[in-house]
Amino acid sequence: MVEMKVKVFSYLNCITLNLFQVYIRCGHSRNMKIFTIVCFVLHTGVLGFLQVQWLPCKLKDENVWKNVKNETETKYIHRDVMLHFGNLRDSALYPENITFHVAASKVDMRKYVEGPVDQLQCEISRYSKGLSRVRWPSLGGTEHDVWFTCTLSHTAGLFKVTSFLRVTPATTMSPHQPDFHSWITLRDNEKLSASAVMVVLTRSPSVWVALLKQQTLHCQFAVDHKAPHLTVEWYLKKHGGQQTRLYSYSSSSGQTEGSGVAVDGIARGDASLTLPLTEMSSEGIYLCSVNVPPLSGSVAIALHIMESPQVSLTIEQGSFPRVWCEAMGYYPLDVEIELFKETSSGEHPKKLENVIHRSHTQHNNGTFSLPAFVRLQPSPLEPGCGVYSCRVKHVSLQGLYIYKGITEPGCLTWINLILPGIMCLFAVIIIFIAVTKRGCLYFCKRGIT
Repeated sequence: MVEMKVKVFSYLNCITLNLFQVYIRCGHSRNMKIFTIVCFVLHTGVLGFLQVQWLPCKLKDENVWKNVKNETETKYIHRDVMLHFGNLRDSALYPENITFHVAASKVDMRKYVEGPVDQLQCEISRYSKGLSRVRWPSLGGTEHDVWFTCTLSHTAGLFKVTSFLRVTPATTMSPHQPDFHSWITLRDNEKLSASAVMVVLTRSPSVWVALLKQQTLHCQFAVDHKAPHLTVEWYLKKHGGQQTRLYSYSSSSGQTEGSGVAVDGIARGDASLTLPLTEMSSEGIYLCSVNVPPLSGSVAIALHIMESPQVSLTIEQGSFPRVWCEAMGYYPLDVEIELFKETSSGEHPKKLENVIHRSHTQHNNGTFSLPAFVRLQPSPLEPGCGVYSCRVKHVSLQGLYIYKGITEPGCLTWINLILPGIMCLFAVIIIFIAVTKRGCLYFCKRGIT
């Protein structure tokens, strides 16, 4: 039975592989990713732990040279490539493309990925060590290694995983120039043997949090050897460009600056940062940096403050009666306020066009308020009596609205009409019961006497 399953699986894999190659050669490369996904599902099924062997990626390649003024210039080239989790002996799924063959290692990036293949985005970039000639400590590392980064991200922003790929080509580098001046040129059908040696990831690339809340920013890493020189740092970059270091830890010295990261967690590859109660000053881009010479990896986490509005609706009486709607205590700034009027039961509320908005007011905690009103000017054809409602839209409501409704005082609604009658009927019943009770008591006493 096991042998039969293996044969069926191999047969399906062969069919999907051959179909894919025929499909590509017929000139339909623009649908490569869709067809590759079908191949993946047949080959491995929907993913929990990503077991896929082939993945289409975009390579952000760089052509670097020195011009006549001895200045470094760079031209970026975007190319379609394939990422293969295997070795050079495996048949290429798409022979005409550059293929990165990533050998098995302790830091397989696939174990950190969740969800189906069609929700993945893959991007490969070159990585420069600059003038550093430090050799990667694990087996096979040399000072002439060429480095790439491979980033897998979820289309809905659930995670972002960056893996460092080491390639050992037959090349030498000048000790007096940065390594990017000696980068190898990749041909269209280049086959590169690579090994993953380090991975840095976050499961919170973008975070929305309310004020006065405690928030943890996820940062995780893994290295293929026990790193004797490991540095973990956290930075906060404000929208104006100002950058502040929040935390640092060095494994070689054992020194720690700042707080929010558990040192014992770093030993397990967890560098997550727990923030104090959030304020407006907490908003910004948080950078988690993990440095293992000669590599330095980081993930960026955008933290946004978000507060939902509180809504009030009132009718102001007097010489100039008005209906007021106010959205209070919201953040960020943009908010929409609309007023409606309904003059008869069951009627579709009519949006009022003559709404006047006052200017935003900012409070001490950084949130905003915005009042809006409409003047009550009933015409002979449209009586002033009616039901007014207010609708407020804000990003914190996630596409929903806040509604408030109020009836203009003095309106003869069905409640106004029947409520006095109900009260009168209730009073008559009370009086009748009281009179009947007194009569019963009187006659009862006479009978006893």
